[in-house]
Amino acid sequence: MQRRTWLLTFTALAAALTVYGSLGATSSSATARRIYGEAQRLGRGTVRAYITLNPSDARKPLEVGIAFSVDAMDGLPGPRATAAPHGAHGAPTANAPTHEVLDSHTLLFDLPSPNPTPFRFVQLDWNPGGHEPPGVYDEPHFDFHFWTASRDVRASIVPSNPEFDQKAAQLPPEEFRMPFYVDAATAAKAPAGAVSVPLMGLHWLDVRSPELQGLTGHPEKQEKFTKTFIYGSWGGSFVFAEPMITRDYILAKRTADPTQQDEVVPVSTPARAQVSGQHPTAYRITWDAQAKEYRVALTGFEPR
Repeated sequence: MQRRTWLLTFTALAAALTVYGSLGATSSSATARRIYGEAQRLGRGTVRAYITLNPSDARKPLEVGIAFSVDAMDGLPGPRATAAPHGAHGAPTANAPTHEVLDSHTLLFDLPSPNPTPFRFVQLDWNPGGHEPPGVYDEPHFDFHFWTASRDVRASIVPSNPEFDQKAAQLPPEEFRMPFYVDAATAAKAPAGAVSVPLMGLHWLDVRSPELQGLTGHPEKQEKFTKTFIYGSWGGSFVFAEPMITRDYILAKRTADPTQQDEVVPVSTPARAQVSGQHPTAYRITWDAQAKEYRVALTGFEPR
């Protein structure tokens, strides 16, 4: 499929940050029950998905996340000069139409049982050269896709699918959308199929994100990308929630002041969810000195 060149544009910014819902219990409790899934190799270490449960009620999740062993951040693959464009969360601009230095390395993780969350699996992408738009997300970083859709749905999100453009253009109803978020097609004034990413779908971005302010016409407010939170839709449904965080930002937790080693970031959430159950209201970035691991997780679960 021929992709169109575009630059993200936004028409409005939020005046103030709104925090949605209580963050609820955290996994720092000594009695929290953290259950790990099967480990996979990454860098010089391993990565695992995990679920942390309320110790008094296994039906209530505290976190669902990804845990890196301390050495998993070392020896990571670097960008390949001949790599095909990754294409995530944007598209090349006229000044950089191919982004041939970009690359992506993907791992898929099943979630352990019991799993009282609506999330079915986790997709971890390591992007050593970042990805487009240039000057925004071209920092080495990880994408953490927490999927509510099945692996089969993910596998169907390919340009060769005859329904690709149709499915991409089917946006979730307004009542299920997150405040302050805009889909990439609307932002770019482009067809949804042209900006949807294979094996991901159509991305939705928070117009308040500091790294996007230069693209919204407020370059004086632009900040370097360190972390952000994205949603993805396909076929009229939201199919994943995605913290996106640079490697440097995660690594810095290890040497940070102990009061800064565990960070919880509230996110915009809809009033109603398309999939009923426990849904997160925040994400968490942690260095756990005792376990010797970095963790990135969805947290603050509330029923919807």
